[in-house]
Amino acid sequence: MTEGTTDTSSEATKITHGWRDILASCREPRVIAMLALGFAAGLPFMLTGNTLGAWLRNEGTELAAIGFLSWVGLAYSFKFVWAPALDSIELPLIGRLGKRRSWIILAQVGVISGLLAMAVIGPEGGLVLFGIFALVVAFSSATQDIAIDAWRIEISRSTEELGLMSAAYQLGYRAAILITNAFIFNIAARTGWEFSYVLMAVLMIAGIAAALFAAEPSSDATAVATSSRSDQPALMSWTPRKLYDAVVGPFVEFFTEHGNKALLLLVAISLYRLPDFIMGPMVNPFYQDLGLSNDAIGAMRAGVGLWATIAGVAAAGFCVVRLGLVKTLVIGAFLAPASNLGLTFMATQGPDLWAFAAALTLENFSEGFSGTALIAWMSSLTTFGYAATQYALLSSFYTILGKLLKGFSGVAVSELEQVLGLIPAYGVFFACTAAVGIPSILVAIWAGRAHARSMA
Repeated sequence: MTEGTTDTSSEATKITHGWRDILASCREPRVIAMLALGFAAGLPFMLTGNTLGAWLRNEGTELAAIGFLSWVGLAYSFKFVWAPALDSIELPLIGRLGKRRSWIILAQVGVISGLLAMAVIGPEGGLVLFGIFALVVAFSSATQDIAIDAWRIEISRSTEELGLMSAAYQLGYRAAILITNAFIFNIAARTGWEFSYVLMAVLMIAGIAAALFAAEPSSDATAVATSSRSDQPALMSWTPRKLYDAVVGPFVEFFTEHGNKALLLLVAISLYRLPDFIMGPMVNPFYQDLGLSNDAIGAMRAGVGLWATIAGVAAAGFCVVRLGLVKTLVIGAFLAPASNLGLTFMATQGPDLWAFAAALTLENFSEGFSGTALIAWMSSLTTFGYAATQYALLSSFYTILGKLLKGFSGVAVSELEQVLGLIPAYGVFFACTAAVGIPSILVAIWAGRAHARSMA
């Protein structure tokens, strides 16, 4: 085991596997803080993604433009570029809160400012300017993700607790997604999209409160982890050696740690949720073109969607503890493309609420399960002390291919529409995105087994 990583063999920190022990762990302050930070991490995501597409479609924006504007989400995919700064730089003034927490709060302020600007400008103020502030939100949100992921990994005391913290993160994240992908439709139906985005900016205060009251990971442990790899000078000296260790070191460490399996792991991560990313920008326009009202979308997602999400996250968290990361990962790989086929089924049924409920249940359960599985697995691949940069690298590979391809989703549906008509075009498109998930299942099995053999 590389020095500085979480010691999974320590009996002092190992969490037992009974139901009572799992429930007792959920009452710990760090787990509660993780729920709130997961909520703050999830809140901006849909507001620059699928929900933004609904707002744009309500304003009559073309599908192709909606697809292209989804590229603001590429900020999440390239966050590994500036992640080394979060591992190496202590912020002035608010840096007294600790390196991880101060970066979290700074990023949250950026998210709030960007959301308020989007609400003031609106799509009618010009798509270019509107898109620039959407990019500000996405960039700040991606920075927040880097810092929160590093905090989650470094505050966890064992692999079991890391799995529990990942489940708590995903539960908070999914609760935010429920609000920004469900309740916001009911709010927008009554008050308009502009007020809805202002309200979302206000809800980000919960994340700031969690960051203020959360514990900072031990600086002594971080110092031991980093000093074991190099004789680092002070944080702000920025000698060539320091710059190399901050920017290049985390990537060298990752490829050294995993050897010839490193590329296989990155490929598996990049393919794991590919179907979800490609279909994403077209889901809300599909609902609206199908004839579903904003109230119906919001109510169904807040009801059926909520319980399906909780069930998926809880099932994944339990499977991580009981079955281990690899088996849970493989199960998630089979579930991931299922939601796409549910949307294809909806296209054949029209605006039927029972069909909507069935598709939504499948979508939310599979996304909750596979998302938790992937987060826990990626977290286990990082090295303590380099957590921010390495996890940013992994999560960037997780999103970059899908976010590049999803920009063309509107063009794909528009081309199919000319041959099949609008609603059948959506159905064929969603079926094709589900088929994209077949290779990811095979690669996930291969990579999971290779990693398990390495750990053994």
